[in-house]
Amino acid sequence: MIKIDQQLVKDVIEYAKVNERKRKNFNFHPTAKDPMHRMIHASNPGTYVQPHKHENPDKTEAFIILQGKVLLVEFDDHGNIMDHFIMEAGTENYGVEVPPRAWHMLITLEENTLFYEVKNGPWDPTDDKFFADWAPKEGDANCDEYIHSILNRLSL
Repeated sequence: MIKIDQQLVKDVIEYAKVNERKRKNFNFHPTAKDPMHRMIHASNPGTYVQPHKHENPDKTEAFIILQGKVLLVEFDDHGNIMDHFIMEAGTENYGVEVPPRAWHMLITLEENTLFYEVKNGPWDPTDDKFFADWAPKEGDANCDEYIHSILNRLSL
């Protein structure tokens, strides 16, 4: 049994606070080859996850908010916003499922945000994610500007 308790949450959140990427995940699945991946993510505002999709092999992702607030944005093939959903702990908006082949990204809106993710495995870095060429790559100088442009377009 792997318990999701206060100590686990505290450890993951503390690591995310000092991590250069401003996030950290804890994997429940034993190996990358597992057919179902389960993770807890701790993240903070300013972390950047480049818009991406999961196809060939197609993978579905589901996110459930445990603490804090995070925005999921869905895009078309040209980077236009198609839909968005804010998950916030303690509200009626507590989860979302992203279908295969959908361009998407998460934007953390509150410090110490924590969410649970379930995604089809296995994980192979060569085909797990296909990153959007219309968005900055992680580590590019304009990632913060890109995040702010999305928040402005959504009036958030």
